[in-house]
Amino acid sequence: MRCYIAAMPTPMDQALALAAEAAAAGEAPVGAVIVEGTRVLAAERNRMRELDDPTAHAEFLAIRTALAARGTGRLDGCDLYVTLEPCAMCAGAIAHTRLRRLYYGAEDLKAGAVDNGVRLFSSPNCHHRPEVIAGLGEQRSAELLREFFKGLR
Repeated sequence: MRCYIAAMPTPMDQALALAAEAAAAGEAPVGAVIVEGTRVLAAERNRMRELDDPTAHAEFLAIRTALAARGTGRLDGCDLYVTLEPCAMCAGAIAHTRLRRLYYGAEDLKAGAVDNGVRLFSSPNCHHRPEVIAGLGEQRSAELLREFFKGLR
C-alpha cells in the first residue's frame, strides 16, 4: 500500500487563489500572503469595492492583519507574496513595516512602484529596502488580470 502526502500550497499558490476569489467578487484580482518562516500570518485579497475603501489593497490588508497577529509595529523577518507589483502606497507600507522580502507575480507598468514607476525602493530617501524577487507566478497572475479586465471592456 502506498501513502501519498498532498503537497501544501505555496504562499504564491495561496495568493493566486485569493486573486481568483477577488475577481469572482468583482475586485481587481490581487492576492497577498505574509509568512514568518513557515507560518502564515495573513492571507488577503483586494476588497476596495467591498469595503468602499481605496486603501483596501490586498497587500495593505495583509500587512494590517500580520501586524495584529504579531502584536508589533514591524514585520522584520517576514516575507510578502503578492500577485501584482505593489503600488506606491503599498510599497511605502512594505518599507515602513520592514518586510524582509517581497515576491511578486506580474509587473504593473501603469501603477507599479517597485520595478516600474517611482521605483520606491531605489530612492535614496527610502529607509528600508526589502529583497525583491519578481516574476514568481507571473504567468497565472497576468492571466487573471487580463481575463478580469477583458470582461470589463
